[in-house]
Amino acid sequence: MTQQRDENYLTTAEVARRLNVKPETIYAYVSRGQLTSVRARGQRSSLFAAADVERLASRSVEHTGVVERIETELSLLQDDELYYRGRPARELATTSTVESVAHLLWTGELAEQDPFPAPPAQVELASAAMAVAPPTARMTDQLRIAVAVLGAGDPLRFDLAPESVVAAASRLLGVLVDALPGETTQGTLGTRLWPKLTTQASHPKPASLDAVLILLADHGLAVSTIAARVAASARANLYSVVSAGLGALDGHYHGAATTLAYKFLDRALQDPVEALSDQLRSGEPVPGFGHRIYQQRDPRAEALFELLANEPVEATVRELIDKVPAFPNSDLAIAAMMHAYGFRPDAGEALFAIARIIGWTAHALEEYAEPGLRFRTAGIYTGPPVD
Repeated sequence: MTQQRDENYLTTAEVARRLNVKPETIYAYVSRGQLTSVRARGQRSSLFAAADVERLASRSVEHTGVVERIETELSLLQDDELYYRGRPARELATTSTVESVAHLLWTGELAEQDPFPAPPAQVELASAAMAVAPPTARMTDQLRIAVAVLGAGDPLRFDLAPESVVAAASRLLGVLVDALPGETTQGTLGTRLWPKLTTQASHPKPASLDAVLILLADHGLAVSTIAARVAASARANLYSVVSAGLGALDGHYHGAATTLAYKFLDRALQDPVEALSDQLRSGEPVPGFGHRIYQQRDPRAEALFELLANEPVEATVRELIDKVPAFPNSDLAIAAMMHAYGFRPDAGEALFAIARIIGWTAHALEEYAEPGLRFRTAGIYTGPPVD
């Protein structure tokens, strides 16, 4: 069949642009009967009815764009501010405990909460699991192992009722922190985590850790959060949901950002200009600056820098901020805190992971209320034709 070229028909290149796929994919659509091609009169090229292309485009959005349409009541990133259920996260970081903010994200209610429980038998189990890791393992490696073992040891892990999930998450956070190597103390999660991250005994400031955990608890649909929600959509239990999030967090595009900022700041503390010069010469972005979502400032960084006022590291940070044509982000603020308080080099990633367990739990609770397996994306075959 031949067809006069008009506005009702599109060329292969136009279809590829409209569907955001390669031209080879268009031919795959034709072979599967999803599109019908016609020949332009007097030409060898193929044309496609615009109406058919639009129908296919709408189906593609339906199958592959579901992640963009996730509805969530948890966090909002708007006008360079972060909100948890309508409340400014930076305000919560200085007025509430981690436990209270976790309860807010999980249930919608902000109220005083008891410390997360840590049953001794489960702490012992998690500690034994962490001890299996080699000496070179990072804290996040230990956390991943412990989460898997704790899940295997919980016979009621498949109880997905909201109150059961909240109880399991509270217990998981308490157990993980207490099981980490180091002194075990009582109090808020930040108080309990402080001796696990540093041997600096003088002038502890666990409230700063509470603030970090609150500010990192959730951040919209980050890649690890999507991974957690996909697992929850399959009705994976909480431990498996957290494991999915930890797996995505381990990628160098996501969870490693604080470590990169820590190492850069370590060099900058010796010579800020030289460290910045070497970084610029490498052609790589300066760690700890800029953000893909925030436009002018990172509210989490601003809140944390306020807590770091008068620390010696602040002078170097200010010099870097004056010289880098981008705003500092939370990774730089956490790196500065790590240097100020003598945290271990892998503490930033561990803080990120522990905090984000709060957010992943909240997203799992939302996802458990949705239809199951709603993330079944349709793949587009681009391999060789079938004989």
